[in-house]
Amino acid sequence: MTNDGMTNDEGRKGGGPASEVRLPFAIGDSPLIRHSPPRSLLLSKRASRWRRLAEFSGRAVLFLVTCSSAIAVLFIFYFILRDALPFFRIRGIWELLTGVAWYPSGRPPAFGALAIFYGSGIVTLGAILVAVPLGVAAAVCLSDVLPFGLRQWVKPVIEILAAIPSVAYGFFALVVFAPALQESGGTMLVTATWVVGAPLALLAAVVLGEALATRFPAPLARANRWLARLALGSLALYGVSRLAAALGALTISSGTNALNVSVILGIMALPTVVSVSEDALQAVGRELREGSYALGATRAETMLRVIVPAASSGICAAVILGVMRAIGETMVVWMASGNAAQIPKPWYDVLQPVRTLTATIAGDMGEADQVTGSARFHVLFALALALLTISFACNLLSELAVRRAQQKMGQQ
Repeated sequence: MTNDGMTNDEGRKGGGPASEVRLPFAIGDSPLIRHSPPRSLLLSKRASRWRRLAEFSGRAVLFLVTCSSAIAVLFIFYFILRDALPFFRIRGIWELLTGVAWYPSGRPPAFGALAIFYGSGIVTLGAILVAVPLGVAAAVCLSDVLPFGLRQWVKPVIEILAAIPSVAYGFFALVVFAPALQESGGTMLVTATWVVGAPLALLAAVVLGEALATRFPAPLARANRWLARLALGSLALYGVSRLAAALGALTISSGTNALNVSVILGIMALPTVVSVSEDALQAVGRELREGSYALGATRAETMLRVIVPAASSGICAAVILGVMRAIGETMVVWMASGNAAQIPKPWYDVLQPVRTLTATIAGDMGEADQVTGSARFHVLFALALALLTISFACNLLSELAVRRAQQKMGQQ
């Protein structure tokens, strides 16, 4: 008989409270009571099966969404390779890679794309020379030199450059920069040399002066530091002046050339390099900086020997992203490169017109015979396959560089 007047049998049949079950044994005078879980938490086999099915379906959907970009890239590879293979069967690959004559509509046609590959390479190299030093230096300045309040104003202004459409850059390069480069190119080159080269030369002189001063005894370190800075700074400024004099004597016959495109592409890639590099430098943290200062390192030594090596993987990723922006750009090189399928003489002359892979594909696709599937049509897909392969190789190199940097930091 329980406290409410019911027997144990009546309670177990459902007439009594369902929250406790009396066990058939007891410890001393107090019986063991086990509280059973509420019935709402007990799932039937059918409900449990539906729950597992829902979880599996959700994971499958998320996996497909994650793999969608990789699947899209594979489909792009497949369709480009499918239309590029007929050209390799008809003409082979050596004519495309080693020939210098590009006359796809000639009689007979010629499909030598070596000059086009060269144009893409020299334009990309010029963009790298413009974007990488300025971008990394600006990122270091934003991260460790400028005050926080000023950095919050400067960085959004730099990132606005990434929002400008490429056709606007191309229009500026064709209408504004090309005539100015043709009419007063020597003066512009001299000004650019002093504006860009002089600060970089002085910065290099200061850094080298710091490094050389540490090799002398402590009493002489301060005096030798200033003497080293003065000597190296004078030598650097002399080199900049000689370079400016040589560039000022040049004459530019056409403003639509490789230099025009390189400068504009470097400006277009600058926001990517600055933003990603600055984020990588900020991710280093204050601990390494304060530890370096505590060990007696100067500000320049801390930035060059501690912060920049620690953020090398992020800086490498920023450089690769900037390179990819320069390689894949179409409108600027189509409008301002001159579109001349030639290798300049001498080969390093960036003041002559060139032609790139992207401009060739965009310019010739409308004139290619898509109905009959001629060699002129399929060679454009061969160029697209080469461009896609170069991009894929750059991505692999960036991944390898990032992994090596991470492994090196982990070992240290």
